[in-house]
Amino acid sequence: MRVITGEAKGRRLFSPDGAETRPTSDFVKQAVFSMIRDDIEGRRALDLFAGTGQMGIEALSRGAVCAHFVDNARAAVCVIKKNLEHCRLEANARVFQCGAMEFLSRAKEKYDLIFIDPPYRSPLLDNTLDEIIRIDLLRIGGIIVCESPAPCTAARPAGAYVQCGARAYGRKAITLYTRQRQ
Repeated sequence: MRVITGEAKGRRLFSPDGAETRPTSDFVKQAVFSMIRDDIEGRRALDLFAGTGQMGIEALSRGAVCAHFVDNARAAVCVIKKNLEHCRLEANARVFQCGAMEFLSRAKEKYDLIFIDPPYRSPLLDNTLDEIIRIDLLRIGGIIVCESPAPCTAARPAGAYVQCGARAYGRKAITLYTRQRQ
């Protein structure tokens, strides 16, 4: 697992021990960033269920102005901080040790790019997506990237939120949502 392009290109990322964290493969990560058209520069990113932090780190490396990382596992938070420091990207990052729903309940700012990769076979993907839509956390034109087991089981968006892409990569599905003007 490494940073694919940008300021930290080629840097290897650390991963917590154990099976609790399942990092996104470089192939899928490359596909995700191709799907969002590398339109990252100057954007604000949120990496929920961050694990290693690699999606938010990739966004920072590609020019995101800041990234917030959220994970409730202490080991994951330590690894995210270590990866940010290793990539020299910690100045534009904040790491929160709490659950995604707890973070969302206190969120006060909007994001341009939100990554959601919860534990598989849990209701957290639908619940998180529903809460993001309910509190309207995404800026107009922003993108939500959901990872789930294939076939995708993400909730249907509502209102100004619409699905704008979906692809399967082996046993993993990526679904994109965007916020349009109402």
